[in-house]
Amino acid sequence: MPSEALLSVRDLRIAFHDVEAVRGLSFDVRPREVLALVGESGAGKSLTARALLGMLPRDATTSGTIRPDLSADRGRRITLVPQDALSALSPVHPVGDQLAAAVRSVRRVTRKEARALAVAALDRVGIPDAARKARSYPHEYSGGMRQRAVIAMATINEPDVVVADEPTTALDAERQEQVLRLLGEQREAVGAALVLVTHDMEAVRAHADRVLVMYAGRQSELGPAADVLTRPRAPYTAGLLASLPQYARGRRLPTLPGTPPAPGALPPGCAFAPRCPLATDRCRTEEPQPRPLDGRTVSCHRAEDVTIELFQEVQPA
Repeated sequence: MPSEALLSVRDLRIAFHDVEAVRGLSFDVRPREVLALVGESGAGKSLTARALLGMLPRDATTSGTIRPDLSADRGRRITLVPQDALSALSPVHPVGDQLAAAVRSVRRVTRKEARALAVAALDRVGIPDAARKARSYPHEYSGGMRQRAVIAMATINEPDVVVADEPTTALDAERQEQVLRLLGEQREAVGAALVLVTHDMEAVRAHADRVLVMYAGRQSELGPAADVLTRPRAPYTAGLLASLPQYARGRRLPTLPGTPPAPGALPPGCAFAPRCPLATDRCRTEEPQPRPLDGRTVSCHRAEDVTIELFQEVQPA
């Protein structure tokens, strides 16, 4: 494992009934960084995140390596911020008790000490009158407060890695930014790395250090967020970026043609070839392998020809 890596994933494969949903993924998670996993629904982002946590479904089969295996110390060294804060909290126990239980599950502390840590964690994420609200039940919290509470639970034991699986799903733009900013603040406060699973390229631009763009279970592009988001080298990345308003410049916003293939119905060659304007016969017959280019890793035969403008439609304003 590279000396600077906190986690090292190599050739990760996840299959269900012999159909691979994640296909040969390799990446590192570095100390204190924000690594974003990006892609359309079905790309394999959440499965990859849950593999890090050791939380895959029972019918999943895996191969490859994740080193070190932090899943045995889940709740202490690696933790999860789930999509749905309400379902993540027990409705029959006060929020403070749930945070205190999370502490006592991994640390030898008294109930009183655990309770004090729970109140401090709620206060750190901005819950007003934290000592009183620690005695309240989840249904007595607003949606925003519940989201803050699950972030407090994920960071209360000062983990090495926090995995946030689509933490802003169904939130409005203002609330999304609040949650992502809070995640960043708590990551800094406890010195953790953050693996952010998202489909929101704007969130990646504002909050990520590096980005892994996934398509059909494979890596399309991996590199520094600032480079990938300004000079994409994978056609799929360019298509995602071209749909953002700042690239319209008076033109109609384009959309990626077609839909991602199902895991059991992948086309020959590059899985993105049926949707790619640069595809050649080679793309349709030979699957591209990850290769270094311009300070990142990209899986594309024609990466040197890719620009954001590739998918833009020139239309009058």
